[in-house]
Order: sequence, then C-alpha cells, then structure tokens
Amino acid sequence: MNYIVPQIPTVTPVLAHEAILIASGDLRLAANQICWPAQKDMEDRVMAGFAQEGIRVRRGHPYDPVEQHGFISSQRMGMDVFKSIPKDAKLIVAEAAWQYSHHVLAGLRDHRGPILTIANWSGQWPGLVGLLNLNGSLTKMGVQYSTLWSEDFTDEFFLNGIRQWIKEGKITHNIAHVRDIDLVSLPPQERSLGEALAAELRHEKAILGIFDEGCMGMYNAIIDDELLNPTGIYKERLSQSGLVAGMHLVSDAEAQAVRKWLDAKGLKFVTGTDEAAELTDAQIHEQCKMYVAAVRIAHEFGCAAIGIQYQQGLKDMTPASDLVEGLLNNTERPPVYHAETGEELYPNQPLPHFNEVDEGAAVDALVTNRIWTAMGLNPDTTLHDLRWGEQYGDHYVWVFLISGAAPASHFINGYAGASSERQPPMYFRLGGGSLKGVSKPGEIVWSRIFIMDGKLHADLGRATVVELPQAETERRWQLTTPQWPIMHAVLHGVTRDQMMARHKANHLNVAYAPTAETADKALAAKAAMLNAMGIWVHFCGDVKIGS
Repeated sequence: MNYIVPQIPTVTPVLAHEAILIASGDLRLAANQICWPAQKDMEDRVMAGFAQEGIRVRRGHPYDPVEQHGFISSQRMGMDVFKSIPKDAKLIVAEAAWQYSHHVLAGLRDHRGPILTIANWSGQWPGLVGLLNLNGSLTKMGVQYSTLWSEDFTDEFFLNGIRQWIKEGKITHNIAHVRDIDLVSLPPQERSLGEALAAELRHEKAILGIFDEGCMGMYNAIIDDELLNPTGIYKERLSQSGLVAGMHLVSDAEAQAVRKWLDAKGLKFVTGTDEAAELTDAQIHEQCKMYVAAVRIAHEFGCAAIGIQYQQGLKDMTPASDLVEGLLNNTERPPVYHAETGEELYPNQPLPHFNEVDEGAAVDALVTNRIWTAMGLNPDTTLHDLRWGEQYGDHYVWVFLISGAAPASHFINGYAGASSERQPPMYFRLGGGSLKGVSKPGEIVWSRIFIMDGKLHADLGRATVVELPQAETERRWQLTTPQWPIMHAVLHGVTRDQMMARHKANHLNVAYAPTAETADKALAAKAAMLNAMGIWVHFCGDVKIGS
C-alpha cells in the first residue's frame, strides 16, 4: 500500500548571538489594536538592551497589517508560530498588555531552550498582570523560565538580568522573604481553630459553582479535581448559558428592587444614553437580573462560592458581571428570595465570588470565609490584580486593582463612597457597571493559592492599606483603569522585586482585620487550616508568627 507520510519542514537554526521574541495577546481585536503601540515601544527598548550585549533579537511572528497589531491572538496561531521556532532557541516572551497564556503554552511546553518572560513596569495596560499569569501557568506546567521587568529597559536590574540570562540561561532573584510554615510555633488557639475547620470541611465538603472554566486562557487558575477534592472541595460545573437562562426568569420588579436598594444605600451610578460608550439604566437592569439569577443558581446547587467567567461567552450576550460580583462578596447586599418559597437566600452573609473563575482564589475565598466567620470578623474578601506600583514617600505603595468584584465594605464610606461606571468598551462591548471605590486604610492578610511541582501551595503575608491624597489616587487611576476599584497596599517585609519574582498568579486575595494583632491571628488560623487541608504553606515577608 502507498501511505501518505507527513514531512515535517526543517527549521532554520538560530545563531548563538540571536534570540527570538514573541508576544502573546488578547482574543479581543480591539484590545490588541489599542495596546499595540505600547507593546511596540516596549519591544524596541528590549531589542536595544539586548543589542548592547551583542544579542540580535528578532520577532518570531510579523506585524499583521490587516488586524493592525503584532500579537499572537489565538491558540492555533501560537501553535503555527512555534512551528518555525527552533526548540533550542533563546526565547523571549515580551508583554506590555494583558495576554491569554494558552495562546503560547503549547509551544512553551515543548521548548527546550532558555525562556525569558519580560514585562514593562507600567500601569497603562496590564502587562505586569499578564506576565504574572504566564509565569504562574509555566510554573504549573513545570516549564523552567526566567523573568524580568523594567520601567525603561536601561536600568542595571534589567541589564544585569539579561547578562546573566545570556551567559547562564537563567536569572537568579532574591526570594529570601519566603519561609515554610512551622506548625509548632503557631499560636495554639489559632492552630486548633484552623485544623478543626479543615476537618469539618473534609467531613461536610463544599461545592464551588464554576460557570465555565479557563477564563482568558488562565491555565494557572484551573485546579484539577485530583488536587482539589482531597481538601474537601468539589466543583459543580455550570454553564454561563444557564446563567443567561436564569436571568430570563427574573422579573423586572425583582431587578428594580435590587436597583432601588442600591440607590438607597447611596451607590452612585454614572449613567448616560450612549450604549456603546456609557453606562445605561438598561445595562444596570440586566446586571440586577444577573445578580438575582446567580444567587438562585448557587442555592439550587448548594454552592459555597461561585465564579463567573464572563469575558468569553457572556461578553457577547449580557453586560458585565463585575457589579454582580462585588455585591455577592459583601455581607450587606440586596436580599434575594427563592422564586417559589419566598425564603431569603444566603441571608446576612456574602456568597463569595471568585472573579474570572480563578479557582486558586476560590479555595482561598472559601477558607477565608470560614476562618473570618469563626473568629467573629467580617468575612468579606476579594481578589485583586497586582497591577503596578510606585514609591510614595517612605513606602512602596502597590496598586491592587480589579474589574469591579471588590465588596463595598472594603471601601471608604462603603456603598455611599462607591460608584458604578461603564466598563471599558475595548474589553466589555455590551457595557455594564463596575463597583468602584477606594479601599479603606487598615490591616489586611494577603494570600495566593497556586500549583507548583504538582502540588497545591499557598503564600501568605501581611500588608497595610494606606490612604493616599485624593490627587494621588486619581493620578494612579488615570495611569491604570479609572473605572475599577483600587487598593493602595504596603506589603510587610516584601520588596517590589521579591514579590514579582515569587508570585505565581495575576491575582492575590485580600481580607481585612480590625487590628494588626487580629490580622496576625487570622493569618495563623488560615495557615493552619490550609496546612491541614494538605496545602503547602509559605509565609512571605514580615509575618509575626512562626519561626
């Protein structure tokens, strides 16, 4: 018989003094087009920096004059690009904007040469957020990589980093701020509480309502059942189409009641009449229906927390879910009643929501809710993007920013200090409002659950939220995304570069405590619970427990 035997084309070798650069982008054309100038500027600077060290950097894929950007914009495109990249080449993944990691993971999984991920230190587009997501995804895959970041790509930190990478194929960062948990040194009362709650969780079990996995290519945000289930947590795999169907069952009167409740609390809706560019009452009305539908579906399936993907699928069907998410994460929220019995659902408590179906944040939110509730603390929690940061006075102040899922209880003056503004059209074509506010000053516990070496890990640390002058807050908003809630955070004992070198996700979770002492105790109880769940716990920075 005659067989058709495929012939794999020969790939042109890369010279010793060359490196190949690729750029993973968004699935949304408008985002890629708008962010391309910043990406191009960054790439030019990166290439110039390498040229000074005798390395010629060439792009692994061309600028597309039809689509008017030079990003890899789909998984298939990424696979095709990698077909022409030698597997032993020096490979740079440069990101100045949000990127979908799954566009390039297939090629990176197979690559055998040194990999370097780079981002520009800028809040304009979430390139740093995309970098951290990609790093977390590579860590989960077990792929070796190095990482760098820079404001202008002429500083010694960047230049020394690329010199080491060129010479050794890797970059060494200082992560001396990380230490493993020492159970013996945990305060006995908090350790007992955490271990008892972990035992209860394993016995009673809990369900995460997952409205479609894999949001925005966030491979690092998917926890396989084999890792998740031993903790006592299981998934109810729900469809976002079911959420839309549920919205159709919510009456206009029920949606109007939610809006009226929010108006009475003083939430300011910044509205207009242009659906394409402004927040409209019709968009808000649909968001109110989504809120009611989400609570009812969560109750129907017995969920302890839920996550809505939104960005893919729902973005073409309904306004944004972010206002809904912020309401769900707040203890004080509009009441929702069972459609048939009239029973109030989840009364006087948040229904934790993990933005963008980040399952690491989901486990974290569920554990936080159990610990904070048992300690008699307000359990309202949220995730944020590690968006950017700058020195302010004597402190390095991070900008933690998320698309609207932060609870109003985290804001100065609560609902009365919050506003809802139209989500940016480049990401949210059908609009919808955010839940925007400035996080109140106070003590927080920050944390992240991630996958490394085939196991679940958790990094925990402490931080202080500070209040900056209004003009400085506004400046930082304008340098990032002014429609979104903001938190000004000072990490305890962790520098900017240490945080970037260690963190394995675009998100981190935060929860307030009334005093520093109480925050330390809550962190200890949380560490004990996570450890008893089989999660490897690490303290980061100045944590006043353990040795």
